[in-house]
Amino acid sequence: MARSIEIRIGPQGRLVIPSSLRKRLNIEEGTRLLAKIENDCLVLELPDAVLERTRHRFSKIPKTVSLVDELIADRRASAKRE
Repeated sequence: MARSIEIRIGPQGRLVIPSSLRKRLNIEEGTRLLAKIENDCLVLELPDAVLERTRHRFSKIPKTVSLVDELIADRRASAKRE
């Protein structure tokens, strides 16, 4: 589904997501979406998609690496330089 669909902003800034998009993404009444601005574009995402992307990004980090320890070491090194 690469084509664009025009959506008009209604009263009080509301927008209606067309049924074809809602069906494709399994969005129904009460579904939560996360909104952000990215490169001057409004992006709406399902929280599960964001979580999956985050998990995938961090899955490349070996289990033996502690990100907390890395952050603390980095902060201590920065403090010593100041």
